[in-house]
Amino acid sequence: MEHDNSRPEIWGGIECTINRLDKGYLDQLAMCGHYDRIDDLDAIASLGITTMRYPVLWEKHQPKKNIPINFTWAASRLERLRTHGIKPIAGLLHHGSGPEYTNLADPEFPQLLAAYAKEVASQFPWIDMYTPVNEPLTTARFSGLYGLWYPHEKNDVGFARMLLNQLKGIVLSMQEIRKINPAAKLVQTEDLGKTYSTPLLKYQAKWENHRRLLTYDILCGTFSRENPFWDHFLRLGIQPFELEFFNENPCPPDLLGVNYYITSERYIDQRLNRYPRHTHGGNSIHEYADVEAVRIRLRQPHGFPVLIKELWKRYHLPIAVTEAHLHCSREEQMKWFREIYKSSRVLKNEGVDIRAVTAWSLLGAYGWNKLLTSGTDYERGAFDVSSGKIRPTAMVEMIRKLSETGTFKSTLLD
Repeated sequence: MEHDNSRPEIWGGIECTINRLDKGYLDQLAMCGHYDRIDDLDAIASLGITTMRYPVLWEKHQPKKNIPINFTWAASRLERLRTHGIKPIAGLLHHGSGPEYTNLADPEFPQLLAAYAKEVASQFPWIDMYTPVNEPLTTARFSGLYGLWYPHEKNDVGFARMLLNQLKGIVLSMQEIRKINPAAKLVQTEDLGKTYSTPLLKYQAKWENHRRLLTYDILCGTFSRENPFWDHFLRLGIQPFELEFFNENPCPPDLLGVNYYITSERYIDQRLNRYPRHTHGGNSIHEYADVEAVRIRLRQPHGFPVLIKELWKRYHLPIAVTEAHLHCSREEQMKWFREIYKSSRVLKNEGVDIRAVTAWSLLGAYGWNKLLTSGTDYERGAFDVSSGKIRPTAMVEMIRKLSETGTFKSTLLD
């Protein structure tokens, strides 16, 4: 069936993080059993999706340095997708720090990632969409600023170095990929977040809202001395030539991939007594709570459509929602995805070039309720694989209907 261009397409994706904690790894695909079930892709194809974010992950395929890469597993899966007429967006690093011989703070990290990207492109020259690094800003925050993930640093220097290493890795990877496939497109994912605040903390919200756009500003080659983070990075010891590299080698995404969750928008408030202790934090000036903005009655424009319009106005680049998922009851999970799709369709009709909405975590996910720091608690996706077998949920029918017609009617959801 030919797609109606007046509405966004439905894409799919599977949670595939290989997360490093100290000396160990948490591998989502191992935990959900996808490594051993190629038939998962037949079930996913039944959804009617046209494109799929699919892992060809560095840690999986090149765990040791200077050894021949065995792409047998990836080749069989990618070929199955081709058989079903589904285009892959190849993900090379997904919230990871890379194989054990490198990490996000390693000066050689960008070159090592680019070398792996070259191997992938050589092996699969027909792939024309890539996400070399998923959510580099989020990963740098969790690995360099909060210390949750390897290499577990908790400082501004660690954050800056890890962010810039990942972004340079993206630029160098796309250069290598395009030597083999000049038509290859960069689909750059990042969390579609924003911070709101009390009047006292407007300065902190403004700072965090500058930070949230660094991935796209830097890759687009528009990161300049006017950006407050330019001088901030220099004060941290980043050399000017390291920043100028990006303006000399612009690598604007062909598609801005935005990931939107119920926790993406934040609210900070100095009135600590109003919030649970685990939300308390702060900076060197004020202590404050950091909570999900959905819990607050905001008196300013906010929400998914507002954030998408801001992004469109700033970059004027095509957009896709590359992750849309809610861990909740069946009905709330379905409502969340349907509302994002309906909003995206309205935005498209208003002139925003929004190409697709991705049903994420199709096979569910493990441990995200603890930010992948411990535990293996499972949250189902469109399919439930907790039993070791793939079982469709009520989400499947909705995704199929949206793929076919762009609408899904349900008295229960209404």
